[in-house]
Amino acid sequence: MELVVKSVAAASLKTATLVLAIGEDRRLGASAKAVDEATDGALSTLLKRGDLAGKVGQTLLLQNLPGLKAERVLLVGSGKDEALGDRSWRKLVASVAGVLKNLGGSDAVLALDDIAVSARDGHYGKYRLLAESLLDGEYVFDRFKSTKAEARALKKITLLTVKAGQQEIERAVKHAMAIATGMRLTRDLGNLPPNICHPTFLAEQAKELAKAHKSLKVEVLDEKKIKDLGMGAFHAVGQGSDQPPRLIVLQHQGGKKSDKPFVLVGKGITFDTGGISLKPGAGMDEMKYDMCGAASVFGTLRAVVELDLPINLVCLLACAENMPSGGATRPGDIVTTMSGQTVEILNTDAEGRLVLCDTLTYAERFKPQAVIDIATLTGACIVALGSHTSGLMGNNDELVDQLLDAGKRADDRAWQLPLFDEYQEQLDSPFADIANIGGPKAGTITAGCFLSRFAKAYSWAHLDIAGTAWISGGKDKGATGRPVPLLTQYLLDRANG
Repeated sequence: MELVVKSVAAASLKTATLVLAIGEDRRLGASAKAVDEATDGALSTLLKRGDLAGKVGQTLLLQNLPGLKAERVLLVGSGKDEALGDRSWRKLVASVAGVLKNLGGSDAVLALDDIAVSARDGHYGKYRLLAESLLDGEYVFDRFKSTKAEARALKKITLLTVKAGQQEIERAVKHAMAIATGMRLTRDLGNLPPNICHPTFLAEQAKELAKAHKSLKVEVLDEKKIKDLGMGAFHAVGQGSDQPPRLIVLQHQGGKKSDKPFVLVGKGITFDTGGISLKPGAGMDEMKYDMCGAASVFGTLRAVVELDLPINLVCLLACAENMPSGGATRPGDIVTTMSGQTVEILNTDAEGRLVLCDTLTYAERFKPQAVIDIATLTGACIVALGSHTSGLMGNNDELVDQLLDAGKRADDRAWQLPLFDEYQEQLDSPFADIANIGGPKAGTITAGCFLSRFAKAYSWAHLDIAGTAWISGGKDKGATGRPVPLLTQYLLDRANG
């Protein structure tokens, strides 16, 4: 879908559908008032009948109003005379998109400048959220359907604004389109079946991405290289599968050669049976989403190269398949990590932290400004925070605060959990330096504590996206594309200094 920004009078535009906001108590904003005058009070007359209460997201479609070049006018309720929250704003946009999707017109014009959105001063934040919602709402995954979804008639949406806001909205649309492109890639990779999307496939996708963008270079470390580097924990996870593990290294050189890079580390378990500590069968199909950390790094990188951000970025994708077999790791095995620390594997279903710990050690060679790992790591995070908020931990308060702020502004929120020393004691092992689980209490935090032992050489943060990376069960099941907006916002902030 094409998004265009214009600063012209709403009544003068020829379009299939003109969208106007109407508040409660038949309150008309500036654009709606201008249209009302152009139609000799047609809007006011219709509203007096009480057909639209003006509650957020309510719609009323009008045909062939006199004095307009628009074929239709879609009225959408904007609520009481107060600023909308992000959720209400998204609800309003989704309501408009739902109506437009079922109309025959190829274009629409949105005159929604009058609506205020709280905590989003100016035009940029409000319109970026609007654009992201429109673009993400277009997503369809029908690659394996014998009957494809019908092509949508709506091809272009024009956003109307005053002249003073046009440049700011154009910047918002540019950023939103890059983020939406990244989210689509993340969702596509997450939704692919595990018989197709395995570690070797992800390595091939990385090479294709690097071919398409000159700022990227790629290196793929195979199973032998992983073993030769002393990544005993990483190697242990993949040794029960016929699909060999891969460590994928992608680098975007957008800044000066001397600039230290930011590093994103993504958990890429392309299918997680739990290994010998086998998961229950119900819902196990959703364990194809255990690579959504790696998928979100792919998507964020795609957004970064689309925007050509002037930063140096390293993306490390730790990819393996966790399967039970005669060669699989057993509970009680002890492995030696790349850092030299030994780990007693008490549960083979706590495998994500094993591929990540060696990858975090590998990240040291890049002398990073900051390292952020992203992982669908613990079911305990869903118990703690549900499916709306990602868990966040780290060893640097400034980095954590930057990520929390980025999440708020991107409407892709995270919540900080503690990494107190007391939790570290739960990882004590009588036989090795550390156990890979810390018992039933505070599972998300002890997983973060485990990773923190491998991230002492730099500023580090950990995002647990187990609850936010995909929607579980039912007809709406699928990858969400999160936390691509949060991560892209964080990197936009760094690029802008």
